[in-house]
Amino acid sequence: MEADGEEERPNGVRPQSREGVSVGRGGGERAGSPYSRLGQRMQDVTGDRGVLKEVVRAGAGDVVPVDASVLVKFSGYLENTDRPFDSNCFRRNPRLMRLGEDITLGGLEIGLLTMKKGELARFLFKPNYAFGAVGCPPLIPPNATVLFEVELLDFLDSAESDRFFDLTPEQRERFPLQEKLKVADTEREFGNYLFRQKHFMDARERYKRAYSVLKRVFAGEADQARVDAAKLLVFLNLSFTYLKLERPARALAYGEKALELDQKNAKALFRCGQACLSLAEYERARDFLVRAQREQPFNHDINNALKQLASCYRDYLVKEKEMCGRMFGPPNAPPAEAEFQQQEAVEEEEEQLESSGEAGEHGASMTQAKRARGIGGQSVLLTAEGNEKGGPGAGFFSFP
Repeated sequence: MEADGEEERPNGVRPQSREGVSVGRGGGERAGSPYSRLGQRMQDVTGDRGVLKEVVRAGAGDVVPVDASVLVKFSGYLENTDRPFDSNCFRRNPRLMRLGEDITLGGLEIGLLTMKKGELARFLFKPNYAFGAVGCPPLIPPNATVLFEVELLDFLDSAESDRFFDLTPEQRERFPLQEKLKVADTEREFGNYLFRQKHFMDARERYKRAYSVLKRVFAGEADQARVDAAKLLVFLNLSFTYLKLERPARALAYGEKALELDQKNAKALFRCGQACLSLAEYERARDFLVRAQREQPFNHDINNALKQLASCYRDYLVKEKEMCGRMFGPPNAPPAEAEFQQQEAVEEEEEQLESSGEAGEHGASMTQAKRARGIGGQSVLLTAEGNEKGGPGAGFFSFP
């Protein structure tokens, strides 16, 4: 997409114009340079114009607190270049980073502390807030002013949660209800992030920490609904996580805990159905999945699970029938596939005899003898009366 002759970057921010710029990788900001002109319309964050900010898209909610963990997409540019010297925009799942630990660029940390969730902003960092007088050879020249484009996807205030778990049990009991719910929600959000990264064991521990907070909350009738809503989410997360860990019995247990809070919750019913399907408890699986379908008739996951259940149940019945046949059938009876092959061989020999004209009295007696032997050694007797007279009994087999 083009506008005013300028090409947009993938994140929707146009690169700076090259007008009046000398060729080569620039270092510090020069009068009349693109960064100098850009900085004139940007907000001074630090008071010394060391960190300048321009909001491209506004966010919502609170600004990022100190010591938070942030989920961001960023790209860093040198003046006169369109290709970033550093970027994580091409990663499928950006890493959760903690301020002061994982983010060490001073200007970037200061800039993030001014942002809200969903915000997209552009920052200019002077050398003393970026890579200093030395730079970072060979990538960053000395005294370089750098441009960063940053999108804040989400953040988690883990500092308060960490402080809570450092307290003694008695001190935790005195924590206000609102703060406890916030800590539990933070732990659950951490678990969600770890789950998306497929770190299921770590996610499970975060969900359990959240539950450890909620199960010790004693709320009045007015606040109990909020506590139960928080518990429901944690139980659903734990049920799903245990399914991923291939522990369906635990997944079923937490799914049933969720149903104790909300009997018609489609997700809880679906998780229980999945767990029972893994446990080969097909009747219970059907009950849970049909109830889930009743709540969400057009849910593809639920309908696909019901199809999978039908397929698994058919396979189960076939195997059960074969097992019963082996247990209660004649001794040394061949398997069904061998029996079928033997039957095919008999029919093939009959057809050859008939086509060659050799199916006379001798051929007929041979065929009759083969049928009399039966398939797999079973006693199969042709009804004599029907065979002699050609009546209704002809060709029918009787099994003793």
